[in-house]
Amino acid sequence: MKESGDRMAEDWLCQQEKQDDDKVLPFMDEDGFPLLDITRDEPSSSACSLSSLSTPTVVCDERHTSIIEKHSNDILSCNAQKRKGNRSLSIKENDTQSFASDFYNSGTDCSSLLFVDNMEEIKNPESQKKQKLKQSNLFQLWGLSPQSLLSDKPNMHPQEEKNSGSIEGAMKNKNNNNQNQHRSHVCPFYKKMPGTPFTVDAFRYGKVQDCAAYFLSHFHADHYGGLTKKWSHGPIYATALTARLVKMCLYVDPFYIHPLEFGKEYVIEGVRVTMLEANHCPGAALIHFLLPNGACYLHTGDFRASKSLQSYPILLNHRVNVLYLDTTYCNPKYRFPPKEEVLKFAVRVVRNHLKNHPKTLIIVGAYSIGKECVYLEISKALGVKIHATASRRRILQSYGWPQISDNLCTNGRETPLHILPISSLKDEHLQSYLLSFKSQFSTVLAFRPTGWTFSETIGHNLDLIKPRTNGSITIYGVPYSEHSSFDELQEFVKFLRPEKIIPTVNVGSAVNRDKMQSYFRQWLSTK
Repeated sequence: MKESGDRMAEDWLCQQEKQDDDKVLPFMDEDGFPLLDITRDEPSSSACSLSSLSTPTVVCDERHTSIIEKHSNDILSCNAQKRKGNRSLSIKENDTQSFASDFYNSGTDCSSLLFVDNMEEIKNPESQKKQKLKQSNLFQLWGLSPQSLLSDKPNMHPQEEKNSGSIEGAMKNKNNNNQNQHRSHVCPFYKKMPGTPFTVDAFRYGKVQDCAAYFLSHFHADHYGGLTKKWSHGPIYATALTARLVKMCLYVDPFYIHPLEFGKEYVIEGVRVTMLEANHCPGAALIHFLLPNGACYLHTGDFRASKSLQSYPILLNHRVNVLYLDTTYCNPKYRFPPKEEVLKFAVRVVRNHLKNHPKTLIIVGAYSIGKECVYLEISKALGVKIHATASRRRILQSYGWPQISDNLCTNGRETPLHILPISSLKDEHLQSYLLSFKSQFSTVLAFRPTGWTFSETIGHNLDLIKPRTNGSITIYGVPYSEHSSFDELQEFVKFLRPEKIIPTVNVGSAVNRDKMQSYFRQWLSTK
């Protein structure tokens, strides 16, 4: 099913790429999945402006300091000495327990949910059967399926990064929804913010009991999955760009969409909420929650940790009690270089290639949303425009970024830099694509930017990367990722020094959870 879904998505996308650029494509199918067109007229911006809402209300940036005292019986129960004059709204204990009681019962780390006694395995020949049953109970507790392990990210092929921002991802999500419609849809604890009526990226679970606000970290299909034009379960909070994409691409009723600006503090249901730039895809955010009792949570969504994140005052002024961490590459074999180094390498490869093959068509594989920095860097270095289909141009123009909007080209014969879906970077398709521009170009140099191409033997010595060449087609796999490397995760955790870390990716396996928790303990035990 997965392979057929891949083929269907790739065939569909390739057909769309060959259509006339001026043709208006339908953006949605009947089930609310995007098909790459955003020409529908937008409702008035006032329809979802904060001024028309009773909540949230915008508050000033004045910070307050809390002294957190940890209680032994409850890992998140805090007493805070608040600065005199601060308003705080109490959260009833029974409300907290009813909304996120599974979190409170989870112990100090995810591994405690297993309830497995290793000695029992030695003494009791039936222990293997019991452990299997306990593992099944764990799946039920998390709202997971033993087969699919419905974590934020599916298990990924070692040579291909997840298509979370692509139409392929949306189509796979649709197929999975059809197959899994009878499976449990219990929202897992790590998508709930305890002590609040909030969830993050939990749309696939429908109406979550006692949830008063649904937060979306960014516009990738594995995070917004479940959001359609029929959404009516409650308010959706996201950054302005993400909110715009939700409205334009998924046709969600603007009544439910509440855009939040980066860096501004809002009060929502008595909780102070701040969106921070996540260094992932356009509009992606870290979500910072500061509760009335002084507890502080940071949900990273998907992010690429960097030094710039360590300069946010809000992360310096408040100790993070619980960090919900994107652990896509929480494995020491993924120590890929910083994005800046990879971008410089790509530009160097292009320039060297053009010296020997001046009539080269440069192609960058990208998701519908994401990988923009790769082709922007090449465009800037060569001083050339960027060609993309009409459907992709409409998405790029929706960002409101002059560096993109001012450099888009409608005629592919007028620029050597083209953008194609990352899934279409196959020899046969690239050869066919080259033939359509044979009067202008004689060879293709393509880039597949994904962290999964990283090799430990190459490490940071990117010049050792060997391209795959087939006749006039040359394809480079470059370790450019919009997720944090293992070393970047370590540095970020050491900077924050949170009291508790909840991994949000690759959590379906007890072995993975134990390994990640051991990394976390090691990072927090050293300076």
